[in-house]
Amino acid sequence: MPSDPNRLRRLAAGGCLIAAPVLYVAGVIADPALRLGEAGENVGVYGQNLEQVSLSAAVLHWSWVLLVPGIVGMIHLVRRRAVVLGHVAGALALLGVVNFSALMLGDFFYARLEHDLPPATGAALADRAMADPGAAFGFQIPGFAGLAGLLLLGLVLAYARQVPWWAPFAMLAGVFTAPVFWVGTLIGGLLYLAGSGVIGLRMIRMSDAEWSGTPG
Repeated sequence: MPSDPNRLRRLAAGGCLIAAPVLYVAGVIADPALRLGEAGENVGVYGQNLEQVSLSAAVLHWSWVLLVPGIVGMIHLVRRRAVVLGHVAGALALLGVVNFSALMLGDFFYARLEHDLPPATGAALADRAMADPGAAFGFQIPGFAGLAGLLLLGLVLAYARQVPWWAPFAMLAGVFTAPVFWVGTLIGGLLYLAGSGVIGLRMIRMSDAEWSGTPG
């Protein structure tokens, strides 16, 4: 049927927006350093838990990757109102998500350096690498700028009455608070899932005509 490709894209985008926060929280829980809390001593923890770090970094990587189809779906819903702003914000959000995904590789380097060298030496070497201007301006700053783009894209959709106004705020609040184990992980995880999930469910439940923007 002609509508099958549209249905597939709609379900994929909506499903990814629901799966992404679930994987994000799972990755945070698997991270051995985050589980120590603020009072914990983190130096050397990655080197002592190579398998957990590998699992956490891989899961977090995929939590960012799955946001890509979801953001593309959100951009697809930008119609009639603030179209240019929505597409610019969506492009910024996509670039940020890609950069955050790439940053997950840093966990593997921290873990291996702390394991093969004296922990303090390995951690200091990894810190120096991550403080390189190329890492900061090529990955970290664009990543956070992308989160601002995601917030703006959500607000454009709220302005167009496609999603609830609180959804983009909940997504960003969840992303930032979930790494604060364990209360922040619980509350932030629920906020992220609520904000991203309500947008995903909106996509899943809409008709193919609504998705494609055709009257009927």
